[in-house]
Amino acid sequence: MAVLYLTLLGGCGGMEESFPPEEPSVTGETEAATPTVERVEAPLASPVAANGKLQVVGNQIRNQNGVAVQLKGMSLFWSQWGGAFYNASVVNSLADNWKVTVVRAAMGVENGGYLTNPAAEKARVKTVVDAAIAKGLYVIIDWHDHNATAHTAQAKAFFTEMAQRYKNTPNVIFEIFNEPDNETWTQVRAYAVEIIGAIRATGAPNLVVVGTPTWSQDVDVAASNPITQYPNVAYTLHFYAGTHKQGLRDKAATALSKGIALFVTEFGTCGSSGNGNLNLAETQLWIDFMNSRKLSWANWALNDKAETASALVTGSSTTGNWPDSALTPSGAFIKQKLLQ
Repeated sequence: MAVLYLTLLGGCGGMEESFPPEEPSVTGETEAATPTVERVEAPLASPVAANGKLQVVGNQIRNQNGVAVQLKGMSLFWSQWGGAFYNASVVNSLADNWKVTVVRAAMGVENGGYLTNPAAEKARVKTVVDAAIAKGLYVIIDWHDHNATAHTAQAKAFFTEMAQRYKNTPNVIFEIFNEPDNETWTQVRAYAVEIIGAIRATGAPNLVVVGTPTWSQDVDVAASNPITQYPNVAYTLHFYAGTHKQGLRDKAATALSKGIALFVTEFGTCGSSGNGNLNLAETQLWIDFMNSRKLSWANWALNDKAETASALVTGSSTTGNWPDSALTPSGAFIKQKLLQ
């Protein structure tokens, strides 16, 4: 069991992990009357004050003025294991000290996550989202699952509730399927159309990001048959620089040339296991690629697990304001890129 636990806690990009089956509990029912958060004025000079509602135009994500925008930030770790970092102090520190423009709340679904403890996981997500709104940051609500097509009903209920709550809030981005692993694009596309339909049915116009096959790497496949039923949809590209190199950049370039917008909602500076093989030179090549195409990104992960992908050393404060001594080599590199 210890070996399994450590495997599941690894990075997310391209791992061929085999999750044990889990009986979906009777969860995810929307509340009888989900309150809608009224739009609040973003703080002056904040990312949301400057850019407002995000919109996909062609192969770009643009701001309210039609100008291409590139968000840069951090992804939190799986919420059921990294939940100590799901607090306002962490969000504030990332905004003030790291100058992030986006934070990703990676809500774990299986393995003790949302399917087991829906109220606790939703509470963690709402804490991060509400803190991001208060700081004027963009925030990704991520259904952090490799088997989402097996949990369509729960995902639909969850995103219906979140969309009803945050439909007036331009800060919020919905990431509806983290990393499809063995699903075909036909399967993922059908799932995405159903979930996006539920989101749009609430009146929520928010940007939606759709996972792509093979741990969100086959963006070129998605680009050959994109979702056309609904507007404001981008597609997920994930990479781990120690594993995924020019070949994946070529796939991304192909997808962009076919006219879809990409969002790198997760990437690591190391191998796809989340550990070993720190490759900052290849990470810089990826950052140059993303900058040249204005691809938004979130680095995996703001967490203190003892692995290469973590931004913080083990035992770091869970309330932010980290000194340089608390940063791992990966964390120090990414913070530098955020401050540039």
